[in-house]
Amino acid sequence: MIRDPFNIHRNPASGLAIIRATATRAAADLGEKAVEASINAIEKGKQAVDDMAFSMPKNPYAYPPSQRSRPIWRRKRVIGIFCLAVILLYHFGGFSKHHDTFTSRPSWSWLKKSDSGANVDWMERREHVVDAFKVSWDSYHRYAWGHDEFHPITKKGRQMVPNGMGWIIVDALDTMILMNLTSRVGQAREWISKDLSYDQDHDLAAQKDDDPGAPGEDLYLEKAKDLADRLITAFDSPSGIPYASVNLAKYEGLISHADGGASSTAETTTLQLEFKYLAKLTGEKYFWDKAEKVMKVVDDNGVEGGLGENIRLGSRGDSYYEYLIKQYLQTSKQEPIYLEMWDEALQGVREHLVTYTEPSGYTIIGERPEGLEKPLSPKMDHLVCFMPGTIALGATGGLTEAAAKKLPIWTKKNDDDMRLARELMHTCWGMYKWMKTGLAAEITYFNVADPPPPQSAPHDPPLQFDADPEAEWRKDFTVHSNDVHNLQRPETVESLFYMWRITGERKYREWGWEMFKSFMNYTAIDDEGGFTSLSNANTIPPVTKDNMESFWLAETLKYFYLLFSPNDLLPLDGIVINTEAHMFPRFQMEPLFSTGWKRKPRDKDGKIIQPVQ
Repeated sequence: MIRDPFNIHRNPASGLAIIRATATRAAADLGEKAVEASINAIEKGKQAVDDMAFSMPKNPYAYPPSQRSRPIWRRKRVIGIFCLAVILLYHFGGFSKHHDTFTSRPSWSWLKKSDSGANVDWMERREHVVDAFKVSWDSYHRYAWGHDEFHPITKKGRQMVPNGMGWIIVDALDTMILMNLTSRVGQAREWISKDLSYDQDHDLAAQKDDDPGAPGEDLYLEKAKDLADRLITAFDSPSGIPYASVNLAKYEGLISHADGGASSTAETTTLQLEFKYLAKLTGEKYFWDKAEKVMKVVDDNGVEGGLGENIRLGSRGDSYYEYLIKQYLQTSKQEPIYLEMWDEALQGVREHLVTYTEPSGYTIIGERPEGLEKPLSPKMDHLVCFMPGTIALGATGGLTEAAAKKLPIWTKKNDDDMRLARELMHTCWGMYKWMKTGLAAEITYFNVADPPPPQSAPHDPPLQFDADPEAEWRKDFTVHSNDVHNLQRPETVESLFYMWRITGERKYREWGWEMFKSFMNYTAIDDEGGFTSLSNANTIPPVTKDNMESFWLAETLKYFYLLFSPNDLLPLDGIVINTEAHMFPRFQMEPLFSTGWKRKPRDKDGKIIQPVQ
C-alpha cells in the first residue's frame, strides 16, 4: 500500500532525490552515440516475421463471458502495435519543441502547491507530464527492458510470449516522438533493430496491426506492409469476416479454437482506419477492400437501432462505434455511409441506453446485455468514457464548437449531441470524484428508477461535486468490491482533451490537471519504481496492483500532454486518432479508392426491407 511514495508531502527533498536518480542513471547510460548507433543498426536489421499465430475476430455480435479476467494477450488493447506505428511514424515526426534532456533536479514540489487561478502556466504543467513519462520509461528501461509487462513494485518484467514482443517499447514510440524525447526513441529503435523478432509460434489476439518505425524511412513502411500481407490472409473467409487466427509464416487464416468461435464487435471492426491508411500509403487496394467488406457484413445483419445484441459501449464493443465516425472523418467526409451509420447508432444509444440517475439526475449510458427487449443494466465501464469526446468530435467534425455553429449544416441535432457530450463528460468526472483517491473505478454502477427514465425525461444534476462524504450526489453512484481497481486507463482524459479543444471550456483542462495529480499522488512508486495500477483505488492508502499498463505511456500520458498543449499541436480538423491514441492524417480518396459497398434499404425504423419473394 502507498500513499505518499515520494515522501513529497513530508519531505520534498526525498522525492527530488528519487527523480534525480532516475534522470542521472539514464543520462549515464545514454548519449548521442547511442542514437547514432541505433540508427545504423536499424538500417542493417530486418527481423524475420515467421510462424506466429494471431487470434482474429469472427462473429461480430457474439460475446463470450466477461473478458476482464482474460490473460493480457487475449484482451482488446494488446496486439496491434506493429503496422500502425510504422505508418504513423512514417508521417509524423518531431511535433514538439520540448528537448530530451535528463534533468538533474526535476521539481516535484508542485504537487503540494495551490495552483488555481487565471494565470496558470499550462506549458509548465505539460512539462510535469513529460517528467512522469520519463520516470515511467526509465524505470521500465532499468528493470524490465524488452519485456512485455512491467511490475514496478517488484521491479521485474514478464513476457506475454516466450521471447517477448516489446509491447511497451513499440506502443510508446509515438508518444516519445510527440514529446521529442529523441534519446529514448533511440533506445527503443536499438532494441527493435537487435532484439524484436516475430519468429514465435504463439496464439495472440490480432485486432490492430502496428509496427515500429520512424518518420520518412521506407524501411519501416516495407516492414508494415510485410506484416499486413500476412495478417490480411485471415480475411480470406467465405463471409469476409476474419478467421480467428492467422499463421504469419504460412500466410494462412485459421478457424477459431477459443471463445466458442465468437469474437466481439470491436475486434471485428477495429482495423479499418489502419488498413485503409496503409492502402493509401502503398497503393495496395486489397487492404482497403478487405477492411470495407467487414463493414458491409456487419451492417447487413440489420441490427435494430444500429446497436446489435449484447449491447455495450464498454469492453468488446466500444471501438466499433468510435470507428464509424472516424472512418467518415479519415477520408475527409467523402464516405457519407459511415456518417449515416454513426448517426443511426447514436440515435439508438439515445433511445435504448441513455437514462438518468436518482436522486440527482446524472446522464449515463447503460447496457442491454440480453438485447433491446430485456432490462437495462445501469453500469458504465470506464471504457465508455471515450463517448463524450467522440460525440463532440462527430458533432463538429473536429472544428471548435463556435466555428462549427457558423456553418449552414449545423442543426438542432448537433446542439443536442453537444449537450449529451457535456452531460456524459460530467458523469465520467463524477466517477473520479466519487473515489477516495480521485481515480475512477474500472466499473461504476448507478442508482436508476425502474423503469429507467427515457432520454427525453427532465434532469438537472448539480454542477459541482460536493466534497462532503455524505453529499446527496453520492447516492447516485456505487462501485462493487470487485470493480474498485484502477488500471491507469485513458478514456476520460481522452474525452477531456476533445472537450477542451472543441468547447474551449477551461473546466475540462482543470479536471484533467486534478486527475493527473491524483495519479502522481497515489500511483507513484518509491525507489525509482515509476507508476502502478491499483487493485483498490477507493481506500487511502490505495492497494497497489504492481503493474504498469502499456497504455499508461502510449495513451494516458499522451492525452494529458495534448490536453495541456497549445491547440495548434495536432489540430483536430486535420487528423483522426485511433482507439489506441495513435494519430493519422486525414486524406482525400484518389480515384483508386471508393466506398466499395452500399447499405441495404431500410424502413423508417431502420429495419432492412426484405425483398418480396
